[in-house]
Order: sequence, then structure tokens, then C-alpha cells
Amino acid sequence: QSCCICYKMGATITCCQTGCGRAFHLPCAPEGRCVTQYFGAYRSFCWEHSPQQKLQPRPSRHNTCTICLDTVEDTISYNTMGCPVCQDARFHRPCIQRLALHAGIGFRCPCCLNQEPFMM
Repeated sequence: QSCCICYKMGATITCCQTGCGRAFHLPCAPEGRCVTQYFGAYRSFCWEHSPQQKLQPRPSRHNTCTICLDTVEDTISYNTMGCPVCQDARFHRPCIQRLALHAGIGFRCPCCLNQEPFMM
């Protein structure tokens, strides 16, 4: 199949949304804002069908990444994620992915230390 991001052949990851025919290479996923979940059913989503976090708006005075301490967007997006438990911690996607790789089974929110809902 042709990759919907780089348009080269050999795409093997498909969007799990019924009726969506998009396929992509795993290395192309971040560039195309595709999401691949490595837990539970190991699902992949194209940019149109990727899951969205439903967090409450927060004051703009706390707009720093809890991990790298650089500024993050005020809203939740593909690039900015937040802790669903404490609702205060915000992260850049690359920062939280790096933390997950290094934390292994001890992956938890760096602010409230919650693990199970945080991982989901």
C-alpha cells in the first residue's frame, strides 16, 4: 500500500477506524500526526480519527511542560498532552514519549504520581 504521508509504497500500518483506508509507515506516523497505541489492543489511527484528550481548560499561567519546563500550548492538541488525573500537568508529546520509554513499567505522571489512569 501507498503511505498517506510520504506517498511511498510499503505502508503496513492502517487506521483502525472502520471504513478508513489510510495506511502509513510507522516512522512516518509522527510527521503525519498519526497515533499508534502500544497498549491494550495496539491500535493505530490516522490524523482524522486519532483519540483526543478531554481535559478541562486551565489558566494560562501554568503553560510549561512538566518534564522539560519549556512552554506548551494552552490547549490540548497533538503536540500537547496533559494528565487526566491531576489536570494540571502538561507535556510536549516527545517529552512524554521519552519519559515512557525510560520509565518502563513504572510510567506515571511526574506531578501526581498516578499510574493507571495516566497510562490510559
